[in-house]
Amino acid sequence: MAEKRDYYEVLGVDKSASAEDIKKAYRKKAIQYHPDKNPGDKEAEEKFKEAAEAYDVLSDPQKRARYDQFGHAGMSGQGGFSSGGFSMEDIFSQFGDIFGGAFGGGFGSAFGSAFGGSRSSGRRVARGSDIRIKVKLSLADVVKGVEKTVKINKMVTCPDCKGKGAMSEADIKTCDHCHGTGVVTKIANTILGQMQTSSPCPYCGGEGKKITNPCRKCSGTGLVKSAEEITFKIPAGVQEGMQLTIQGKGNAARNGGVPGNLLVVIEEEAPKADGLQRDGNDLIYTLNLSIPDAILGCNVEIPYIDSKLKIKVDPGTQPGKILKVRGKGIPEVNGYGCGDYLVQVQVYVPKKLDRKEKEIMESLRTSSSFTPKS
Repeated sequence: MAEKRDYYEVLGVDKSASAEDIKKAYRKKAIQYHPDKNPGDKEAEEKFKEAAEAYDVLSDPQKRARYDQFGHAGMSGQGGFSSGGFSMEDIFSQFGDIFGGAFGGGFGSAFGSAFGGSRSSGRRVARGSDIRIKVKLSLADVVKGVEKTVKINKMVTCPDCKGKGAMSEADIKTCDHCHGTGVVTKIANTILGQMQTSSPCPYCGGEGKKITNPCRKCSGTGLVKSAEEITFKIPAGVQEGMQLTIQGKGNAARNGGVPGNLLVVIEEEAPKADGLQRDGNDLIYTLNLSIPDAILGCNVEIPYIDSKLKIKVDPGTQPGKILKVRGKGIPEVNGYGCGDYLVQVQVYVPKKLDRKEKEIMESLRTSSSFTPKS
């Protein structure tokens, strides 16, 4: 799979671009690569989807902030808008108003009929609700990244009626009130003249159809609750409170609409008893040395994620000194750079000594080597 391009590059805007600049840039790209202008051109279709993916992120302040900080890995780790179950119809239903009248206010001649009419009908593609879960990670998971499998109860398409909500096709009738459009239009006389308003049809709920014999399994909703196992990857470097989006793994939508997303909120486990802790992208460890080891120097093993690290302590190492093991910290979530392993040295001073030990220390009390230097 080709590496994703930077979203700002896709839309041709700077990182300081305003929301209005981003909207204008997307409209320009969408019109340039619109399927009606490029019939049968697969490359143009991919660029059309790529632009929609970029706009989906950069037009949302929270998504944009997360993208600016963590790049593509911080968004989902599971691909993007165009590869996460979104079709051309989804793009038009979600962002179709951006195109204005450039293509007659609808999907365009080529895609309008294929998707069941233009947007002027007022019917919108249904979207399933999102599901939010919390996933607890160990320090090892954070440093290395991890693949998780979770089992969740969610709404899925009814297996008996395949989401139609009816026992058979013959049990689905066109709504008599809106004649299948899903909307009703009212005209009112005002001091400014006649005003026309449209609203979802109250008789069919905006679906344009009515079911005369509902499916017994789903009671006509087209959806049933079922348990599903979902496997996804969490990139290395994530932090407490970060939210990853798994596209299309939320609740299913009615009438074959767009499924919602699975939102994974990261929680970090408390530090283990080995004393290894996280500080940003650095790992912190406090090393307690004996007085002889601090004076003479030594080689010691310190705990790491699933192993040990060997480090050298130079002779005369002072309490409070920080020993740095470069590149052994936590990776940046966007894949660039890595933190360090910082070892803070403490020297253990015993409170009680036996007679022989006291004699040794007394003999050293007047030694010039043990006289504190400024």
